[in-house]
Amino acid sequence: MQGPTRARIEPRTLREDRWWLAPLATFTVFSAFVVYATVRAFMGSDYYVEPYLSPFYSPCLGDCVEGSSDFGQPFGWFPLSAALIILIFPLGFRMTCYYYRKSYYRAFWLSPPACGVAEPHGTYTGESRFPLIFQNAHRYFWYAAVVVGLILTFDTVISFREADGGHVGLGSLLMVVNIVLIWLYTLSCHSCRHAVGGRLRHFSKHPVRYRLWTWVSRLNVNHGRYAWYSLFSVALVDLYVFLLASGTISETRFL
Repeated sequence: MQGPTRARIEPRTLREDRWWLAPLATFTVFSAFVVYATVRAFMGSDYYVEPYLSPFYSPCLGDCVEGSSDFGQPFGWFPLSAALIILIFPLGFRMTCYYYRKSYYRAFWLSPPACGVAEPHGTYTGESRFPLIFQNAHRYFWYAAVVVGLILTFDTVISFREADGGHVGLGSLLMVVNIVLIWLYTLSCHSCRHAVGGRLRHFSKHPVRYRLWTWVSRLNVNHGRYAWYSLFSVALVDLYVFLLASGTISETRFL
């Protein structure tokens, strides 16, 4: 006697809600950011106006405009845009992020496009083959993201300086919001959760790491939100610096 078999359902899905809105929104927003970031990265101009440096070009290690680099220019010989030297690290961190993987797997590869919706692919190899096997490098990109976060924090602090003293401008406030969101996104990462509390047999013997693990776990609940908020904020800061550097707008100062 044969046991029960899987039901043969002809429709792609029995869901009656607008399940396609989420992957469509992800596809649209993520594509727009990729196009914008690519254009800005290859422009190689209008990324610095004292005291603001675009996060796309920080730290500026290539052939940079005067005053934009506090770390020297060790790659001054690089013939392309200076942004291409550093962007590989934050972009690598985001592209291998567990949350972003789910988002763009659904939106771009339809694998699957949504819960309860069949995917068009006939086979599934997961992340065990080229090129997706490189997703396993996420933890290493996290370490690089921490370094980049520290550098952007430094940029945020010096954004309040001026030749004749300090100042508070709209750019400084935008950079503060941006760095807060970037740190929330970075510290809520699953790799951070593993780094502070992973491979422990007894939490009771490691109270400090347990407290950090608990704190990161709370942040991790909203990791997806921080991922999107920080994506918007970093693009907004770059856009603001671009508009200032190109002379399109003038700085809004509060003090």
